[in-house]
Amino acid sequence: MSKRVSSAGTNSPFDILLVEDNHGDVRLLREAMRRVEFDQKIRVVTDGREALDFVHQRGEYTDAPPPDLILLDLNLPQVNGIDVLCELDDDVDLSCIPVIILTSSQADEDIRQAYECGANAYLTKPVDPDEFIELVQSLRDFWLQSVELPVMN
Repeated sequence: MSKRVSSAGTNSPFDILLVEDNHGDVRLLREAMRRVEFDQKIRVVTDGREALDFVHQRGEYTDAPPPDLILLDLNLPQVNGIDVLCELDDDVDLSCIPVIILTSSQADEDIRQAYECGANAYLTKPVDPDEFIELVQSLRDFWLQSVELPVMN
């Protein structure tokens, strides 16, 4: 799997995989991205099994582009977010994709497990829409303007 990855400060297309089963949260994230001009390609899958099929390019996702960044909820049907994260971390071809946990859980055990399995960041979803917009703006500023990402091979 060969893929260019956006470099910090460029306007190159950036593929984000959002793994989220709550349609309201998907809408909220898309709206927040629109409001802060975070105009990147976002693909959505709604359960952990689908996420794994997407990143492994299996089934209906054989032509899916490797994501540059994954936003991963923990509380997912089929395969939970921690299991998805651990599988990504165990795969040499996928372990360098940055994964940000974006979840409602503030449980210490979830936070610990996420970092043990290779999460790059753990963010709790704000309830207030304005705070959610601020969070998305911070994500945009950091991941698109400050970070250098590896080239996916």
